[in-house]
Amino acid sequence: MAYIEPAPIKDKENPLESMMSRFDEAARKLGITEEMYYILKVPYRQVTVGLPVMMDNGKIKVFEGYRVLHSNILGPSKGGIRFDPAVTLDEVKALAAWMTWKCAVVDIPYGGGKGGVACNPREMSVGELERLMRAYTVAMLDVFGPDKDIPAPDMGTSPREMAWLMDEYSKAKGMTVHAVVTGKPVVLGGSLGRVEATGRGVMVSALAGMEKLRINPYKATCAVQGFGNVGSHAARLLFERGVKIVAISDMTGGYYNEQGIDIEEAMRYVEKNNKSLEGYAGAEKISNEDLLTLPVDILVPAAKEDVITEENAHQIKAKLIVEGANGPTSATADPIINSKGILAVPDILANAGGVTVSYFEWVQNRLGYKWTQERIERRSDRIMKDAFDKVYQASLDYDVPMRIAAYIVAIDKVSQTYRFRGGY
Repeated sequence: MAYIEPAPIKDKENPLESMMSRFDEAARKLGITEEMYYILKVPYRQVTVGLPVMMDNGKIKVFEGYRVLHSNILGPSKGGIRFDPAVTLDEVKALAAWMTWKCAVVDIPYGGGKGGVACNPREMSVGELERLMRAYTVAMLDVFGPDKDIPAPDMGTSPREMAWLMDEYSKAKGMTVHAVVTGKPVVLGGSLGRVEATGRGVMVSALAGMEKLRINPYKATCAVQGFGNVGSHAARLLFERGVKIVAISDMTGGYYNEQGIDIEEAMRYVEKNNKSLEGYAGAEKISNEDLLTLPVDILVPAAKEDVITEENAHQIKAKLIVEGANGPTSATADPIINSKGILAVPDILANAGGVTVSYFEWVQNRLGYKWTQERIERRSDRIMKDAFDKVYQASLDYDVPMRIAAYIVAIDKVSQTYRFRGGY
């Protein structure tokens, strides 16, 4: 497909460019038509809004908010709302596209969407955050909907903010609409198993990867960068399955213990210590950068974007990388990782457990019936394992790394669906 020029990587920290370079490579391998390439590349709707909010000091401050609906070919668009000072339209576009491919990889009937507001939630009171979320919801009333676009929590937001969104949307519609948003508190129609869902998907992906590499979980070592929701639950679930977790980290740095870290003890420490590992005595202090290059079998980057780059990829010693975060490996690092023979399970597969259980929450809301946690875990584990097997087979069929194979599986599903639906 000569007409698809690989996206030049001008700025390796730009997640949109990294995502597009992988998309382009997969599209070329798959051999989709030029028309289909542009249908899949361009978001079908982008909304930018100004949100005037009364602050506690009595002054009105205007925040800029975004919602990008990348695709609705498979079904309503789905994706989180990010409250962060660094939010940009480019970032939201990249994350919306990621959601399209993530939903397609695990074969759930959603397209991709993403939202964001440029704000610093750490510097805002609860009242200010509530007024901001309700203003954002009102501005997006014609965008959101159980059959149109279904938001969820993301960086800087939580079940509390989703409860406000559901309430404001429900008031506007004159009835309670649980299914407009996922990631809600369980008492308000949220799903059991949602909190640990992304970490659980990472665990399933890691075990599937270990099986392919013939790594015995009871003899394996693992380092987990990031000890937030995803990293802590991934570490705990791997720990429960016999994997020795020798390093964990958060914003305060890395913590390494060659003999293994008791993850449940570390999680209790974080809970008591204001959500931080600072001062944790069960391991020696190292840097977050050093954690990535430890001599371990499995590396789980579950913190932030672009932590594995062309600068440090040569030093990585793990046999298996399982991406808990979105975009933790820059596009320029991919060829180095591949040349070292490392099996890298990409973000759009490894961390799709969260959107899978979000889908279950939406289904339960539509049914008006709650599932047990055991049923949710059994079904999500099966979906994640099936998705891994499908991507692994595509990597063999097309002779490409797992990351490109995941995009191939996703692009193939969305493009086939579009052809059956027909265009004009």
